[in-house]
Amino acid sequence: MEYWSNIILQFFIFGFAGWCMEVALKYRQYHRFINRGFLTGPICPIYGFGVVLITVVVGNLASIESGMVMTFALSLVICGAVEYLTSLVLEKIFHARWWDYSQKPMNLHGRIWIGNLVLFGLAGVAIIHIVNPALFELLGRVSLTVRRTVAIALLAVIAADFVISYFVLKLVKTGVDSSDADNTEQISLEVRQLLTNRSYFYKRFSDAYPEVVYRTERVQQRLAEVKAEAERMHQEAERRFAAQKDRAVATLEPAYMIRADLMDKQEALIDMLYDAQSATDDMKRLKADIDKQKERLEKHTLVKLPRPRR
Repeated sequence: MEYWSNIILQFFIFGFAGWCMEVALKYRQYHRFINRGFLTGPICPIYGFGVVLITVVVGNLASIESGMVMTFALSLVICGAVEYLTSLVLEKIFHARWWDYSQKPMNLHGRIWIGNLVLFGLAGVAIIHIVNPALFELLGRVSLTVRRTVAIALLAVIAADFVISYFVLKLVKTGVDSSDADNTEQISLEVRQLLTNRSYFYKRFSDAYPEVVYRTERVQQRLAEVKAEAERMHQEAERRFAAQKDRAVATLEPAYMIRADLMDKQEALIDMLYDAQSATDDMKRLKADIDKQKERLEKHTLVKLPRPRR
């Protein structure tokens, strides 16, 4: 029971730390306080859940490998999976994407990207090998009864917060699904107007995610149609360009080059078909005449034309 009390308290401590970090980053970006997170209270569960998972997994593997390299790899994979699955589940349930890394390098479906993954790995090393030992030692100085009571109280509060936040997001989903707009900007405007006329909890959510991307089936279908049309136009442009290129090459190629190429092929055909032993007199005379004309042509092409005067 002591272990799980510490784990629960760890979840809330790092969830609160993650919330503070999110608020600080958004304050730097928008120059105002924004109560970040899925919940109304000052906590981002995704951070707390990620730290708890790392702690439990690394703790169970301590007998096998407890080095920093293993901690880094596990933290990167675990936190990346948590962030990806959280984004996927929220988008499937509420038809909205709360963060999008599509413009970042080496991203996976816009849900995670390499920069965050590396930070997750480094943070995991610091938490497991530096922060956790000091944190659990500090918690050990508090009586088990106090820790258990605080953990239960916090669980009750966050459960109530989950219920409130769920109904807020249900309203968001209703607004998204009932919208006749076929672009995410117009849907965002309608949802913001819908939430603004509600209580504090709804207004809080409206401000918490100023960059949320709403994705209804209508928007997704419209995006697919635009993509298909763009691909069709691209293929058509390539086909027209290739046809124009062939016509341009045929127009610009000098006639004497075509004639010379044709004569070379005719000569090759004659060499393959002509046999001096079996040839008739007429064939021999024709062959001799062809050779004579060929010599004349070669001498003609060797004559240098006078250079034009400047």
